[in-house]
Amino acid sequence: MSRTPGGGRTAVRTGVALLGGLVAATVAAALIAGRRWEREGARTVARLGARADSASATGTFEPAQLAGLPAPVARYFRFSLTPGQPLYRTARLVQDGEFALRPGAWRAMRAEQFVTISRPGFVWDASIGLVPGIAMRVRDEYSDGSAAMLGKVAGLVPVIDRRDTPGLAEGALLRWLAEAPGFPPALLPGAGVVWTAVDDSTARAAVTDAGLTVAMNVHFGAAGGIERVTALRYRDVDGRGIPTPFEGRSGEYRRTSGMMVPTRLEATWLLPEGPHTFFRARIVAASFGFDSRSRPSSQPKVASCQVSAASIVAR
Repeated sequence: MSRTPGGGRTAVRTGVALLGGLVAATVAAALIAGRRWEREGARTVARLGARADSASATGTFEPAQLAGLPAPVARYFRFSLTPGQPLYRTARLVQDGEFALRPGAWRAMRAEQFVTISRPGFVWDASIGLVPGIAMRVRDEYSDGSAAMLGKVAGLVPVIDRRDTPGLAEGALLRWLAEAPGFPPALLPGAGVVWTAVDDSTARAAVTDAGLTVAMNVHFGAAGGIERVTALRYRDVDGRGIPTPFEGRSGEYRRTSGMMVPTRLEATWLLPEGPHTFFRARIVAASFGFDSRSRPSSQPKVASCQVSAASIVAR
């Protein structure tokens, strides 16, 4: 059989050109998807911030606000807050760490979390490394009794899309409460948290929002800080909320904006087959009083993750 001279080389060049075009198209689609993710995240954070902006001013912390609180709770506030401390309504936390989609399968993670303090609410926007150069973008949110969870590979391919499935809002509200040591004014009785005495180093905290009520046991250290929280929390399993024992740990407190807040966080599901620690991170930046009208900006690459979540400039 005869072969056209140069035909093989032409086929190779054509194949290379097609492959190059496919790669270029994939990269362009990922970039477009990333920008769309950022815009959607910015709108979500703006809605959350506008909700906080509409809340009444919360004033300052005064020791008289501790009257009637269980002894370990009063010690905690004397440890974490100072008299005259502004009771901020919002917080922005930047987290650097790891996330395990399944037990032991740790992946590098970077996230920004925007929180409303005077009324429960948050947006958590994260990038979790999958393989070099590819990350899964995840955004969790809660506000006014409604919760959502969205995950996309490279911000493009949907893998998780939940909104108001059974137990999701309760689980999200409990997450806000469990993470409140990072923004202590949220735990004051004036912010809506109800405290009940358990013993000299433990108290129970409960909060109600939009008809939902969640509670957790809070375990305090000798210095006064919150070391551990335990609760029965809804865990999303294929769109179903499964009540599951949960433990959150915090430590390495540092003074930020006049408050003592933990810089090390860890979250664990206490499963029948054994504990599954799925989140461990450090707070690498914290600011209070973010402006919901600010424009988003991109975040730098950290570890193997690229994060460009909606960012709000602290005021």
